[in-house]
Amino acid sequence: MAHDGQDLTLDTSAILPELLALTGAAVAPAVAVLETAKDRVRETVSAGGKVSAALIEENQTAAHGLAWLATYVESLRQMQGWAERLDAEGQFGEVEALIHQIAFGEYLWQIYGGILMNQGEIVRLQDMGLGQDDMRGLMTPEVMTLTQSANSQAARTRLVALMEERAAEITVGRTGLDDELEMIREQFRRYAVEKVEPFAHEWHLKDELIPIEVIDELAEMGVFGLTIPENLGGLGLSKASMCVVSEELSRGYIGVGSLGTRSEIAAELILAGGTDEQKEKWLPGLASGEILPTAVFTEPNTGSDLGSLRTKGRQDENGDWILNGNKTWITHAARTHVMTVLARTVPDTDDYRGLSMFLAEKTPGTDEQPFVDPGLSGGEIEVLGYRGMKEYTVNFDDFKVKGENLLGMEQGKGFKQLMETFESARIQTAARAIGVAQSALDVGMRYALDRKQFGKALIHFPRVSGKLAMMAVEIMIARQLTYFSAREKDAGRRCDLEAGMAKLLGARVAWAAADNALQIHGGNGFALEYGISRILCDARILNIFEGAAEIQAQVIARRLLA
Repeated sequence: MAHDGQDLTLDTSAILPELLALTGAAVAPAVAVLETAKDRVRETVSAGGKVSAALIEENQTAAHGLAWLATYVESLRQMQGWAERLDAEGQFGEVEALIHQIAFGEYLWQIYGGILMNQGEIVRLQDMGLGQDDMRGLMTPEVMTLTQSANSQAARTRLVALMEERAAEITVGRTGLDDELEMIREQFRRYAVEKVEPFAHEWHLKDELIPIEVIDELAEMGVFGLTIPENLGGLGLSKASMCVVSEELSRGYIGVGSLGTRSEIAAELILAGGTDEQKEKWLPGLASGEILPTAVFTEPNTGSDLGSLRTKGRQDENGDWILNGNKTWITHAARTHVMTVLARTVPDTDDYRGLSMFLAEKTPGTDEQPFVDPGLSGGEIEVLGYRGMKEYTVNFDDFKVKGENLLGMEQGKGFKQLMETFESARIQTAARAIGVAQSALDVGMRYALDRKQFGKALIHFPRVSGKLAMMAVEIMIARQLTYFSAREKDAGRRCDLEAGMAKLLGARVAWAAADNALQIHGGNGFALEYGISRILCDARILNIFEGAAEIQAQVIARRLLA
């Protein structure tokens, strides 16, 4: 086996066995560096032999850097598993090999030299307390060959040439999913191409709600009940199926891909924390799309600090609940039928232990009159992107909720109940991010093929093809990390760490893909008439909702150090 910095793309068919051996051998040194980083960061953020939340906050660069390092190492591990599974099935071809080698070449170099937390922040191993002696563990022959040769211009150019040849294929490279899931992908890709993509940009520019006909069609296709058990009206499918559906619908338009998010959150809440009566009452309607829910958690002055919510609920003499308070950034609030509302019901509390969750029924409103029930008001928040469901402020002024609609019929459990939904919500958000990134690659590739400059198509300039190649590679990395977290969830294992990593990376990948696709468009990308302008706006929100990137990294770090 050669480790002399040779270009691995010279003869792909000859290096496949060597490539998998090289990348497999490169995982262990990355894991070892991660373990050293954990020890160093733990020393930094510990007091009296215990990890201190205050010290983690004081040392956010080190802690968040550890979260990103762990995400990169897990990404490499999942890419190696993906490659080995495909190879065992005889499906690890040239496209997959190029994606795999570029992924390892790039991510190993970033681990050694600096990981991009975002475009303006790079975290280095030194920030986590590692010195040169610690970093020498990455100087194995296999790692050095991959970092020096795997992500070459030749490799990126060859990958894009193959992408051009195989433009009819739904994904760049085999995903590693089974035939059933790929059939689901094909079904929803066809739907998105026919019923979503031709209209998405007009919906965005006019800031219109997604037509109710689209919601009805998605309901008929089972989108809102994908993972709800069959005995409660759903399809009883896996979280992996949710990923595929969310990915392809978001590839058409993130607003359409996000329609199922609220149903997923509401169903998870009820499945995990509801009574048998609440499950029987709500889940069949959620699954069929007859009941559209919205999540009502965030408040104007709390943001990610949900434990300090101020909206209050008190019980009246009839056992019903009266809600008072203000919420903000409530998606699809107008025409929904039920709100999952987090409110403080336990007197004399000021943290998460006093919060309860409600299934608050409401009458669907319209664009012109979003809120029609007594005690309920609010208004639209105008936003850059993610427009198809619209964002609202929601005000409760003695708004009545039936006593039977306290989730689980127990006070003080709301925050815990909400935490139980975060795994699925973040997995689904990671899948949405993959869809947005794939959409950026789609339009960037088309424009690079069609646009001629200096006598040739843009795609034949290495800096352009290099951008497209890295989009394809990072989409596959984020995809494998997301599918891994879905498999863990389906197996009944705790996966908040894995789901958080998938969301953290997926959001960054989506923004990078959209930004680079717009760059390929040049000045035209800045024109509203081009779809990439919408995709860029839509991609930006992914680093904020379902846990801002900084909060997500903080949560991952605390789990790693626990």
